[in-house]
Amino acid sequence: MRLTATLPLIVGLCLMAATAAGCGDKPSAGGQDSPANIAGSTDHPTGANQDKTPSDPPPASGSSPSQPSSHPSSPITPSAQAPDKSGASNNSNTSTPDNEYAVNDNAEHVVAHPDSVAVLVNKQFMLPQTYKPDDLVYPDVPFTYKEKIEKRMMRKVAAEALAKLFAGAKKDGVNLAGVSAYRSYATQTSVFNNYVKKDGKEKAMTYSAVPGHSEHETGLAIDVAGSDGKCAIEDCFAGTKEANWLAKHAAEYGFILRYPKGKEAITGYQYEPWHIRYVGTDISKAIADKGITLEEYYHAIPVTKTH
Repeated sequence: MRLTATLPLIVGLCLMAATAAGCGDKPSAGGQDSPANIAGSTDHPTGANQDKTPSDPPPASGSSPSQPSSHPSSPITPSAQAPDKSGASNNSNTSTPDNEYAVNDNAEHVVAHPDSVAVLVNKQFMLPQTYKPDDLVYPDVPFTYKEKIEKRMMRKVAAEALAKLFAGAKKDGVNLAGVSAYRSYATQTSVFNNYVKKDGKEKAMTYSAVPGHSEHETGLAIDVAGSDGKCAIEDCFAGTKEANWLAKHAAEYGFILRYPKGKEAITGYQYEPWHIRYVGTDISKAIADKGITLEEYYHAIPVTKTH
């Protein structure tokens, strides 16, 4: 997703109650995120200060979360849900084993296990507002800018896998560079508000996530480009040798193309060939083999059918 210079917030924390976009936001390569369509294919980051995504703060140490080894045969009813207003337990919704949630007062599904590498974060499932990965590190890979800033960080397990992915690509003659990875809730709020100011809320939600619903906040997602930075977080990235390599090999390293072409009605976001998400090799290979999305893997309700 693209990021632009900090602008006055247009949307407050009340956005949490809105139906949020959970995809990539277009990030800006420099220090701040610029309003660009990172999640769709409308982002146009340039230089070191651009960020884009449905597809961008601080590090700490923590243990690596476990990852499920097989596809769940059916959705599992969350074991921990907030009671409805009548006081009765609400068990009508289902989620994945690592995506149990509690329903807050605004009917948002807050994931109970935000540290899981298998967590589903999208327009229905959001991270706790105070969530901040405690194991963020700087991946040992090149980026399209020099500064070591927030959006260059990833959770340790994802950063290590990313280094292997970049090495594999280089071995095949493909040189990749990172564009935008982790974003805090505050940064995502600024990014989303900038997009709303630029394109209006309805359009912004097709390529940018409401704060709390962005995969970038998990520290497991990153927007990738070629080492020359051309077409970074832009529609023209599709069809490049870098994009083709990612589509063919990302799953081998535990990553998936989170917002694939033709699945917009399910993910709720535009096609983003640059946005990859770490989920572990068991899940990534299963998703790649079947040509499905993370929502389909977990039998989650398609985003467009819930609004």
